[in-house]
Amino acid sequence: MKKVLYVTVLALASSAISAAPMMLAQSSNQNTITIKDAAEANAYNSAIGQPTPQAKAAAAEAFLQQYPDSVVKKQMLEVLMDAYTQTGNTDKALATARNVLQVDPTDMRALALSAYVLRAQAGQKSNPADAQPLLDEAAQDAQKGLTSPAPTGADAANYSKMKAAVTPLFDGVIAADALEKKDYPTAIKNFLEELQAMPPQQQVAGPGIQDTYLLGTAYVQEKPQDLVNAVWYLARAAAYAPEPFKDQIQKAAQYWYKKYHGGTDGFDDVQAQAKASLMPPSGFTIKPAPPPPSPQELAHTAVTSTPDLKTMALTDKEFVLANGTPDDASKVWDTMKDLTTKVPGKVISATPDSVELAVSDDAQQSNKADFTINMKKPLKMLPTIGSTANFIATFDSYTQNPPMIIMKDGEAPAATKPHAVHHTTTRHHTNPQ
Repeated sequence: MKKVLYVTVLALASSAISAAPMMLAQSSNQNTITIKDAAEANAYNSAIGQPTPQAKAAAAEAFLQQYPDSVVKKQMLEVLMDAYTQTGNTDKALATARNVLQVDPTDMRALALSAYVLRAQAGQKSNPADAQPLLDEAAQDAQKGLTSPAPTGADAANYSKMKAAVTPLFDGVIAADALEKKDYPTAIKNFLEELQAMPPQQQVAGPGIQDTYLLGTAYVQEKPQDLVNAVWYLARAAAYAPEPFKDQIQKAAQYWYKKYHGGTDGFDDVQAQAKASLMPPSGFTIKPAPPPPSPQELAHTAVTSTPDLKTMALTDKEFVLANGTPDDASKVWDTMKDLTTKVPGKVISATPDSVELAVSDDAQQSNKADFTINMKKPLKMLPTIGSTANFIATFDSYTQNPPMIIMKDGEAPAATKPHAVHHTTTRHHTNPQ
């Protein structure tokens, strides 16, 4: 999704930058530069007077080749940069912007063009390792652009308008770089500043939608998560995004809403509010789902809802012993103490004197023993580690932390076919973590 959405950065950022040349020209005209050579002056006037961007680019290239040290080199490079921007030749526009910055490292329009093209190129990379250097370079240009001083003699009002036009672009680039680095506080801060600096019509188009979506994902990914703000900005992005992005973002917004709230009731109202306003209203919140019962509460419910604790399943008894209050655990243990029973489980470790089993599903999935069978007589044959084995033994004691039920007088049923001890005496396994 991000890769495709980045394409739209070029369109909107280009419109912001293309508005800047006239402002800058108006700002710079106060400092008249005189070209002493008549032929050079004619070539300059001819280049800037070309009727189409394509013709202007060709004339500017020819001028710079013929007069590489001209006093109007920067101005002609800017003409060339604008021409390539207007024709959509982003590679040459970027190269020209870098040339402008060699002459004037603080040129705001060149910094803006470089930053947005580099960000767009990063968005086309499928490998984050390839995207990061481009984003880093773009963010460096953006940081310089935010503090770029006005040119000497520039009209303050025009320069302020130009800076206002490109400031959202700079903030968005810095935020995108921070997001890729998992610096979520910086990403959130700059995405918010970017969106707040945009005119309302830009907030709900192109890069505005894209970065609203990325802002929502930043709230999801930060630790701890801020799912209230995440849902707000994902819902807002979904409200304005075109297909197929709308459906994808909508599902993400609903997923996190349900995860936080416990259901989708009320989501439509949240989305309607988010569509109407960039920022959540003061005091906005989403009612969180009630916390799930604690293991101790679940254990108590199991005890109080079972009329005859003797009939409780072994794994349920084990859960109460591991998680219940001393009173609940004692009630269950009274039904088990000194009772002889058959215990099936996954063999975790085995010696002639004892076998550790994983009996509950959780224990088997984590490959962790929860039963210890102490043998009545040393085993002549040891069960295979990882195999399923059955033992007959008597409940002897238990520990709650770590959870372990200890049984005594263990015997292997006659049907069990373990292997000889001498084949496994060097295979004492510890419980994998």
